[in-house]
Amino acid sequence: MKPFVVILCVIMCFACNEIHVPKPKAFLSLEYPKASYSESQLGLPFEFEINQLAELSFSKKNNTPQGVTLRYPTLKASVFINYKRVDDNVEKYISDVRKMTQKHVQVADEISERKYEDPTHNLYGMFFELKGNVASQSQFYATDKKNHFVSGALYFESKPNYDSILPAVNYIQKDLKHLMESLRWK
Repeated sequence: MKPFVVILCVIMCFACNEIHVPKPKAFLSLEYPKASYSESQLGLPFEFEINQLAELSFSKKNNTPQGVTLRYPTLKASVFINYKRVDDNVEKYISDVRKMTQKHVQVADEISERKYEDPTHNLYGMFFELKGNVASQSQFYATDKKNHFVSGALYFESKPNYDSILPAVNYIQKDLKHLMESLRWK
């Protein structure tokens, strides 16, 4: 019986030629279609180019344009865009957007600001990128400082989990930057 146990131990030692290593952590690979932009045709005091992946709707109050919603059904996200007429109160509107962004400071890992200026089209604004498990990952405003003010915020239809929605956030942020660059006042 003893030789059998020795032979069995020898076979077990040399039976496995592979060295087992743990699998590396994997990342979810999501691919989105290349953005294709078209002009918005809403009859508002401003126009911009939007990704054809987004569904566009707008609202009016007392026959005055109020806002636009860009809904990304496949990404389960929406961008809410508000329009206000400027009557020497542009600083108040800018302050309101900054306050809205600062509401996320306790939860956000980081908030970065990118200034946007296009004097040839009379367009000035700021793009806020929020990182972490915040309710809104992107906010922005644009104005001509005299007549028009547009602000917007990105929201997802799920509980904030930044790691899971990061690819969609990056995709929509590119669209929002394109929106700001293509924004024109009427």
